[in-house]
Amino acid sequence: MRAHTKETQQSLTPAKALRFLQEGNDRFLANLRANRNLLQQVNETRDGQFPFAAILSCIDSRTSAELIFDQGLGDVFSIRIAGNFANDDILGSLEFACRVAGSKLVVVLGHTGCGAIRGACDGVELGHLTGLLSKIRPALAMVPEPAAAAERTAQNTAFVEAVATANVEQTVRQIRERSAVLRELLEQGAIGLVGAMYDVASGAVAFQVPPGFAAAE
Repeated sequence: MRAHTKETQQSLTPAKALRFLQEGNDRFLANLRANRNLLQQVNETRDGQFPFAAILSCIDSRTSAELIFDQGLGDVFSIRIAGNFANDDILGSLEFACRVAGSKLVVVLGHTGCGAIRGACDGVELGHLTGLLSKIRPALAMVPEPAAAAERTAQNTAFVEAVATANVEQTVRQIRERSAVLRELLEQGAIGLVGAMYDVASGAVAFQVPPGFAAAE
């Protein structure tokens, strides 16, 4: 499998870019990999890169986007931060990926068993981590149940996973609302924006595809 060129990147629709990731995760689950020569891709990308997607994910060691979506060198931009939230720097990175470098899809990838989410649920305070977790805590308010404070902690696995899903939804919304650059591209149909959750127990990714997502291939 060859590295993407400007021509192959620009020929993709957001829907086809999503399909590439879905098919890659299917291969990952089947313990298969696309036939690619990584050293050849090093040579092919030495003068430029044309990734088809930008993936915002957590720093968790189990959630490498290139591995779980079976992608090679030059295929995807990988933006990682604990808790996969969007701040100004990450929005700028996504704007570069899509508006400057031509990526067709933005994916916000959360995961089960997330330590950052657990920390936000328990109100952890530790150095700079305190400020980081404050970006995630609004997602707790998006999960009304359980109402009892004693059950809204990291010990309640169901609550943690509900908050992780809400955090992905919150980040997707913030990307659209806070970035005029990305919002314009979305309104033009030039890019797509989806959320997703990775199951660290199974390796499966469940995509949260919004209504009206372009279906054209």
